Amino acid sequence: MTGPQDGDFSGRGREDRPAHPRIPGPRPAADDLAPSAAPRHDPARDPARDPVTVTGPAPDMSPAAPEEPEIPREEPEIRRENEIPAENEVPARKLTHKVLTSLLGAWALAACSAEETAQVEEHLTECAPCAEEALRLRDAVGLLHADRSLDLDPLLRSRVLESCLGRRPARIPVPDWAAPYDAETARLDALLRDFGDAEWHAPVRLSWFEEERPVARRTTVAGVIGHLMTVDGLVVGSLGLDDPLGSGAPDDPTDRTELFWRTATSPPTRAVHEPWREQSHTLIRTVSFAGRGVAELSVSYGDFFALPLRDALLDRAFECWVHGADIAEAVSYPYEPPAGAHLHRMIDLAARVLPSALATRRRSGLAGPARDLVAAGAPGRSLRLEVEGAGGGSWYIALDSPAALGSPERSVGQIALDAVEFCQLVAGHVSPEEAAAGQEGDREAIRDVLFAAASMSRL
Repeated sequence: MTGPQDGDFSGRGREDRPAHPRIPGPRPAADDLAPSAAPRHDPARDPARDPVTVTGPAPDMSPAAPEEPEIPREEPEIRRENEIPAENEVPARKLTHKVLTSLLGAWALAACSAEETAQVEEHLTECAPCAEEALRLRDAVGLLHADRSLDLDPLLRSRVLESCLGRRPARIPVPDWAAPYDAETARLDALLRDFGDAEWHAPVRLSWFEEERPVARRTTVAGVIGHLMTVDGLVVGSLGLDDPLGSGAPDDPTDRTELFWRTATSPPTRAVHEPWREQSHTLIRTVSFAGRGVAELSVSYGDFFALPLRDALLDRAFECWVHGADIAEAVSYPYEPPAGAHLHRMIDLAARVLPSALATRRRSGLAGPARDLVAAGAPGRSLRLEVEGAGGGSWYIALDSPAALGSPERSVGQIALDAVEFCQLVAGHVSPEEAAAGQEGDREAIRDVLFAAASMSRL
């Protein structure tokens, strides 16, 4: 007969054991054992297995009475912090209006839990005051975003003025065509007001194109502001105001800048800031009081070209943005492009001037010959310019004569650029070969237009 295995003396086999492990009771203390008590059975000394003969009565090997299985104790349920609740779990209680209102700030910062977010957003569809407060908080969080430029929205000043003028209209409003110049000079002024003395002498690299090659000139932040002030003097002089260089100053922008740098008694310092800003304020006030007719007043740029005053101020707004970005790069500060509506006007001005710039290069032998001359105002051979992004659009550039009309019916090719990339090309900061332009069609026409765009840059 085979005896019990593994210390099981209950008389049952493995298949008869209870499903749950038995939990032993407390062991009796040593003092509770009587001296005559039988010693505990040692499985290692089982008489059935011990080959040594044991004297005395044989142990009782009869099957023991079956024991009732013990019920295992249930451990208390411990829920982990991120554990998904069971399907039959009681849903979270609905938050009160007062609690939901107090959570709006955390909701705007995306700091609420999933349950709180769901209840807050459900509440916003039912409570108009909370919805308005949530919108204000979300807009405020947008201004505090750490990854964006510290500059305010370029149109913030315009929106504030528009709101004020809506309540109390100005007797003399700023003309719409002067708004880009007003906005860009204000943005640059805000940047300059944070500068210390050392930053005004930070080196700035100015770059542009002359004919087929890039040209660069090194100056300082103060030198750039002096350059803007002297070239703005061309517009100031056309309005009969005092030229910052005095009477008899040249009309060429480069000559004016060189004269200012050469005649300065010492390197320009932050002292140039206030004269430049006061001049820009005077310019805006003058065109505002002058009325509509002043917009068509001609402004001469020497041997370069002449522009009506509305376009001249747009050109000065473009230069203010470009050089403002040069200054910001020199001091490692972010500087955003102009607002989309203002940027579109700047690109439109460049597109309108491109045929004249192309004709100037053709007269110098730097562009291909005209292939199909037509009467003034008639549709001529054209290239489609597609500018993408904020402020972009589509223009048809006349290729053979500035007097011809760009026409989609006579288009021989197309180029596509990003809005800021196109402006960098016009400013001479990107070479025509490096411009990220999608090209299709007549390669010679495409090359001529890209180089003509770069040739419009200047100091």
